[in-house]
Amino acid sequence: MKRIYRIGDEPMKERKGKGLFVFCCLAPAAILFILFMIVPTIEIFRISLYKWGGYTDNKTFVGLSNFKSLLQNQKFYQAFQNQILLIVLVTIITFAFALVFAYILSREKIKGQGFFRVIFYIPNILSIVVISAIFSAIYKPNTGLLNSIIGIFKHSDDQILWLGDQKVVIYSIVIAMVWQAIGYYMVMYMASMANVSESLYESASLEGAGKIYQFFTITIPLIWTNIRTTLTFFVISTINMSFLLVTAMTSGGPDGASSVFLSYMYQEAYTNSSYGYGMAIGVSVFLFSFALAGLLNVATKRQEVEI
Repeated sequence: MKRIYRIGDEPMKERKGKGLFVFCCLAPAAILFILFMIVPTIEIFRISLYKWGGYTDNKTFVGLSNFKSLLQNQKFYQAFQNQILLIVLVTIITFAFALVFAYILSREKIKGQGFFRVIFYIPNILSIVVISAIFSAIYKPNTGLLNSIIGIFKHSDDQILWLGDQKVVIYSIVIAMVWQAIGYYMVMYMASMANVSESLYESASLEGAGKIYQFFTITIPLIWTNIRTTLTFFVISTINMSFLLVTAMTSGGPDGASSVFLSYMYQEAYTNSSYGYGMAIGVSVFLFSFALAGLLNVATKRQEVEI
């Protein structure tokens, strides 16, 4: 007698075949993730408990001594302070400009909108080396573009050392990071704003709401999910981006004034041959990033607004 299967019923062989197919698809990615992400992360935690130069087999277990030394090191606190300053300033400035530019290009009838989109996006496709070279040339004391422009309005023989002054260098890095990131997030927000119904803006206009009021009460709430996701991603990626720009432009100088988490870690692990101590810095960066991501998710959580 022929068996009749109900909807949702599947023969055992068919279910096993689907399970095997899913396993074969996921296994390569899972293996690579474990080998190149999980195992190295565990190894970093393990090595941080040793005193090791990195180039010999002589390892001495020191427990939490590397972390104690870290908390007593003034250079670590300087790198931490610089990193926090970069995260706060770059995030606020980048997202403010990206949202405003995206709103203007999405809502206002401006000639050559496609041209402006391309121009704003170009910095994102440039390599860090190219961006560093561009801004290093702009910041040159005698022949740089920035000092030349300032010299038109301020007649003085004293040139500003944008990458050589301890009080100014970190803000020079901020400008470069903002310039690099604005275009990418502007394009992302323009895509989100394109899904906002035009009728909402028309209704708000009929009720007398201005452009600024519409921006904060209609646009921002309706694209908040995208803002929240990109905010977490951007803040964490800033840690890596700041290391690349600092390494290429200043190498952490002058006198550690532009040193950040990862540049300090690199210096200790590979230049000073304190690999165990450097991995302790890496563990601190990992825990800081994890805690920061969690804090941002909690702080930006709000009820979703549906269109």
